[in-house]
Amino acid sequence: MLATAQTCAVLGLDGQIIQAETDISPGLPAFHIVGLPDTAVQEAKERVRAAVRNSGCEFPMRRITVNLAPADLKKAGPAYDLPIAVGILFSTGQALPTPEPAIFLGELSLDGGLRHTAGILPMVSVARDQGIRRAYVPAVDAAEAALVEGVTVYPVPTLAQLVEHLQGGGGGLEPFPHSGVHLNGNRSHPESADLAHIRGQDHAKRALEVAAAGFHNILLSGPPGSGKTLLARALPGILPYMTPDEALEATKIYSVSGNLPPDSPLIAQRPFRAPHYTISNAGMVGGGRMLRPGEITLSHRGVLFLDELPEFGHAILESLRQPLEDKTVTITRVSGTVTYPASFMLAAAMNPCPCGYASHPRKQCVCSPAAVARYQRRISGPLLERIDIFVEAPPVEYDNLLHQTDGERSESVRARVIKARAVQERRFADADSPETFSNAEITAARIWDFCELQSDAEALLKRASQQLDLSARALHRVLKVARTVADLAGAAAIAPAHLAEALQYRARSIL
Repeated sequence: MLATAQTCAVLGLDGQIIQAETDISPGLPAFHIVGLPDTAVQEAKERVRAAVRNSGCEFPMRRITVNLAPADLKKAGPAYDLPIAVGILFSTGQALPTPEPAIFLGELSLDGGLRHTAGILPMVSVARDQGIRRAYVPAVDAAEAALVEGVTVYPVPTLAQLVEHLQGGGGGLEPFPHSGVHLNGNRSHPESADLAHIRGQDHAKRALEVAAAGFHNILLSGPPGSGKTLLARALPGILPYMTPDEALEATKIYSVSGNLPPDSPLIAQRPFRAPHYTISNAGMVGGGRMLRPGEITLSHRGVLFLDELPEFGHAILESLRQPLEDKTVTITRVSGTVTYPASFMLAAAMNPCPCGYASHPRKQCVCSPAAVARYQRRISGPLLERIDIFVEAPPVEYDNLLHQTDGERSESVRARVIKARAVQERRFADADSPETFSNAEITAARIWDFCELQSDAEALLKRASQQLDLSARALHRVLKVARTVADLAGAAAIAPAHLAEALQYRARSIL
């Protein structure tokens, strides 16, 4: 007898409905899975056989063929266990097909229990878009699936309870209440430092505020111990809160990658990723055998912090150039091509030289000029041109360390940042540019539409462009930063003071 159970495959952050067609025919006992299954799907045969038997059902000792259609799409991961088991039970009459279309998702344990499965949120979203309004998922993933509106989610603890439910006995399976996307709780990053506890560095704190308000990339340079890392870790505390759409985007990414926290079905805080400089290219960009997102995508709508920037491999640093410009990252492998979102804010920190003391006012640098030049050349010019704000963090004086009172708290700075972001949202909405979320994302084609200059500011920009020999990209980035400074000041047009502050954030030298 032939039976079909529907499931879903994840392709990047999207998916495709898969038909698990099961045919049971007379012949010697055999169990075949076709349709380009990977090793994890092939091993489902043993998991399904044990789970069916340990759930009190009969496993047919006949020829079983399972086709995962479409057959030209590679199937990977253990999420096909449940639909394969359900298809066998449908074929043998031990369970009744659902009265309306449904998808079955989940990995089976040998005792028939359902384990956590990565990618539940995007798979249920695809099912909803395809008109499927019922989803059977592992009980531990029900809260994640319930984020999708318009789908009735059934949490399934065990295969035995699902069989009882499908037979019409209920089985104790009740629809999981739709939770929706609610961001009313604590949305501050738990590991974020408070600006009030950072002594001195008033200039760097102001630069962080401008960077957060416009989502600008920032590079902090200074000797060891000056507080560069601490300043960068304060960024999440001053960024605006996630919107529901942004939270869903981040949650999909973390769900697919398997990094979704087990105690929280929704990513409510802006991501802050800080990979070590020994990371591989696949770890940064993404890829691998199953094409998983890398750190670039995991920091989407958040911050990617690269400490000791020159220590990262050349190929890794150069791989940042395209995502910083296009806000997407495309990975092409033999197994396929996927495009992930990559709208992140790059925050980086570095020493001015190998020993770290080239810019220190009192400690002597022991590096030769050639060593300093080689160290700084590890960061290419094209990458530096994609950084909007350069700021030096000098060593903090003794009096500031011990006797300075607490400064302005991050919450106060965040309030100004949120106000500036609201100005940007209204501006982009009025200009029919919904794809632009912040000043840093203004395209070259719209730069003059959004960056209106006062006449004396235009003259200042012309002089600065000639003296600093700014490229077209650098000039546009100066204008974007000046636009953010003006937004923080509540000004409609960019004044000379706003432009002057933006110009001082350009790098004359990394030293």
